[in-house]
Amino acid sequence: MPLPRFMDIEYCQTDDALFPTAIAWSLADGRMKTVVIAPDESWLPDGEELPDVDLFYLEEQGVPLIELAHELHQDLPDQTVYVDGLDPDEILVDKIFDAVGMDAPFEVAPVTDLLPQLDSDDIEERRRAILFEHGLEPQLPENGVYALLMLAREAHLTDR
Repeated sequence: MPLPRFMDIEYCQTDDALFPTAIAWSLADGRMKTVVIAPDESWLPDGEELPDVDLFYLEEQGVPLIELAHELHQDLPDQTVYVDGLDPDEILVDKIFDAVGMDAPFEVAPVTDLLPQLDSDDIEERRRAILFEHGLEPQLPENGVYALLMLAREAHLTDR
């Protein structure tokens, strides 16, 4: 059975803005990629302070959206990519690809579709426990992907 693919997106949300700031995803062999995202100008509200977001850092260190879109096309073509279902992941993916005029090469689905034997509360409880057991910060997208990979392993969907 091929290894399921997972994704987690960190984002900024205010009354006037919602945009991705970092993204992590898993590959077929279980490795992960993670990048900071350079925001599209259209995502930024005029004159509004953004809480907990260092725009200078995102603009200087972030990957340009076109590069991110190409990498996602290369890594996740025709895949179902599972997310924790806690965030507006599908909206955030659409924002990335809309900004560069491309369609997403993958379908986003909640991890509950992959683990139908567990309800969303059980999945979230176990996901948080994995993060705590490994001393991982939940707001980092690579840690979210790691926790989802561990959930898949516990469900015997992978031996990696």
